[in-house]
Amino acid sequence: MEDNKGILLESGTNELEIVEFEVGNSKFGINVIKVKEIIQPFPITFIPHAHPHVEGIIQLRGEVLPVVDMVKVLGLTTDNRHAEQKFIVAEFNKQTVVFHVDSVSQIHRISWEQIEKPSEMYQGGNSQIIGVIKYQGEMILLLDFEKVVLDINPDTGINVQAVKKLGKRERSDKKIVIAEDSPLLRQLLSDTLAEAGYVNLEFFENGKEAFIHLESLADKGGSISDHVQFVITDIEMPQMDGHHLTKKIKTHPVLSKLPVVIFSSLITDTLRHKGDQVGAIEQISKPEIAELILKIDRHIL
Repeated sequence: MEDNKGILLESGTNELEIVEFEVGNSKFGINVIKVKEIIQPFPITFIPHAHPHVEGIIQLRGEVLPVVDMVKVLGLTTDNRHAEQKFIVAEFNKQTVVFHVDSVSQIHRISWEQIEKPSEMYQGGNSQIIGVIKYQGEMILLLDFEKVVLDINPDTGINVQAVKKLGKRERSDKKIVIAEDSPLLRQLLSDTLAEAGYVNLEFFENGKEAFIHLESLADKGGSISDHVQFVITDIEMPQMDGHHLTKKIKTHPVLSKLPVVIFSSLITDTLRHKGDQVGAIEQISKPEIAELILKIDRHIL
């Protein structure tokens, strides 16, 4: 899997590669750029009073890592576990976590346009599913691994207290467009940005909807800064990802002047070049909400 890092897709193509794996009799997917490696399971050290979803810990190349049992996360039973179980070692939000799955099959290259948002009717209010992929007559469910980890350890999420320490400021006249597919993150961003004085916010569930809106503002004429002053985008979103959105903004004759910050769990030293290539002015990992506020203060028009 580490070899695959060398063939990661060009930035801004609106494509991704997913690792397909199974838990129970269902097929799931994880973005390749979150995956450090896939290894054979080995003995786990039990931790007393750990979260029910955490099997324990392992030591991998000197690093102590938690092992999350995806069977328990998904509310399934361990009665019929596959013989070819695997550990997926993943990295996001500046942390490394091991996910215990039943099997890993293959890697698929797809477009974000092929990923459908789950219907509210069947996903429920606490779903870990962020997208449904129809692939060769089957359905692959794209899981929200950030939420899986956040449910286990809420301290890994956005810290509103860090924003309060920045002090009050008046920014209500500054309009910010935000592309973020997670309802939980949209609410957290709304609360924390409001705490920082930024209350004129417009949210969109994916990059495609955000870009259509921005184009409509550009068509109004005059300076784009008269209508919107800043854009914040996640990376992983159905229909259009954040890298593609940023690229379209930065190659647009009117919108190109807008500062764009990528705010994502996928900001790592090895992947930062992808945001640089498409013209993001800053790239910030999702837990660092205070850093996001400071960057907005610095760059907002």
